[in-house]
Amino acid sequence: MRQSDIPDDLLRAYRETDYRAGEGADAITLRIDQHSDALSRLYDDSSHRCALYITAYNPCSETLSLEDNLAANAQLRAELFGLTHYVIEGAGAHLSGTWPEEKSFLALGVSLETATMLGRKFGQNAVVWVGEDLIPRLILLR
Repeated sequence: MRQSDIPDDLLRAYRETDYRAGEGADAITLRIDQHSDALSRLYDDSSHRCALYITAYNPCSETLSLEDNLAANAQLRAELFGLTHYVIEGAGAHLSGTWPEEKSFLALGVSLETATMLGRKFGQNAVVWVGEDLIPRLILLR
């Protein structure tokens, strides 16, 4: 029995994506199911013990115009800053470079329940959530 309506090739692409946040020497990259030492340092600096990585681009994998994607991401950014002051802009990019980069956010201190709610509100197939174990997990929403 299938546990998700998301096609297998799309799930594989999500798992092969680099989820980057920040720039320069402070940039971090999250990979699904791989422990993140860099996120551990952010947890220590902020006293948070969970994080959400999310985009508002291309809801349900339907390609939107750049203008529509930017507007949705601006709305998401405002909502995230309403929840936490620890929001870092980033971009998710598939390792092959064949999928367009999607502007995204890493937000510290966002619970799994809130992460799921935000992902659904912005029409996403999945979000990346990290708990105390510092291992990014793909949370499927459909």
